[in-house]
Amino acid sequence: MSAFCTSSVFTCYLLLLLLLLRTLHCSAESTTNSSAPRRRPPRQLSVDYYATSCRQLDQLVASVTAQQFKEAPVSGPATIRLFFHDCFVEGCDGSILLSSRPGSKEMAERDAQDNKDLAMEAFDVVKKAKALVESKCPGVVSCADILAIAARDFVHLAGGPYYQVKKGRWDGKISMASRVYSNLPHANSTIDELLNLFSSKGLNPDDLVVLSGAHTIGFAHCKHFVSRLYDYRGTRQPDPTIDSRLLKALKMSCPSFGGNDNVVAPFDVTTPFSFDNAYYQNLESKLGLIASDQALSLDTRTKPLVQALAKDKQKFFQAFSLAMDKMGSIGVKRGPRHGERRKDCSMHMS
Repeated sequence: MSAFCTSSVFTCYLLLLLLLLRTLHCSAESTTNSSAPRRRPPRQLSVDYYATSCRQLDQLVASVTAQQFKEAPVSGPATIRLFFHDCFVEGCDGSILLSSRPGSKEMAERDAQDNKDLAMEAFDVVKKAKALVESKCPGVVSCADILAIAARDFVHLAGGPYYQVKKGRWDGKISMASRVYSNLPHANSTIDELLNLFSSKGLNPDDLVVLSGAHTIGFAHCKHFVSRLYDYRGTRQPDPTIDSRLLKALKMSCPSFGGNDNVVAPFDVTTPFSFDNAYYQNLESKLGLIASDQALSLDTRTKPLVQALAKDKQKFFQAFSLAMDKMGSIGVKRGPRHGERRKDCSMHMS
């Protein structure tokens, strides 16, 4: 090295400088890596989350949902809708089950205008299931998990697929009515609006089409579609995409003014009590009840899947099971810092 340095002092210094910089870089990188906090991977939901703490959970909930389905069939679509509304606002954390606190300036989610039509039967199902579970497994199972399981049960009881429900959600501590409107789809939403909303939840266009298939059962009040019958998007004319026979029938039940606020019509006009793929067949025949549903069969981004699901019920069942699992993972809370396990689903622990 000395001979080399004698013949080229500049080259020697340059090499030494490069070696020094390399050493300092490696030292700094090592220090940074060793001092950086190691992030724990998020706890994942799992089917066997309560395998040791409440092994009979699914059976306990099933005993309640089966009885409720016999006594009040509306419990089925109502509970599925309740689960949707819970997941899309603050995540699947049971926050929609909380009652507004007396004297609070902010109402809870369930008291938001968009949730006023949620049937009480759905809340009753969760309340009864929670009481039974608490009697067998006190302080263990969250209200959020019970709602997810009950929704699955009703899908199956109505003729739909039975899929495994992953568990491990904690109940959310935040429930604000002011956050509801912007986080829910609406009867007159455009496809662009729906796609943007679903994307914000980590759901894709296929998920939009598949999850909308839950409208194969259930009913909507006149106010959600009356504008289609008389004044579609300010034209003072009916929606041109609605079948004339359906239009006539709906007008008889839902006048433009002075109608009964309690009148409802089925989303699926052919098999309203069966969980099947007739919903998609109806869309192809212009028999969709609300504008946002019918739009799925008209937009090039969603139409192909509507057509595919209309032809294949099993394809719909498989896709729906996967989509419900995906939706059920939105914004879940884990641990006491962000959640709680409520004994009474309508009341905070403290």
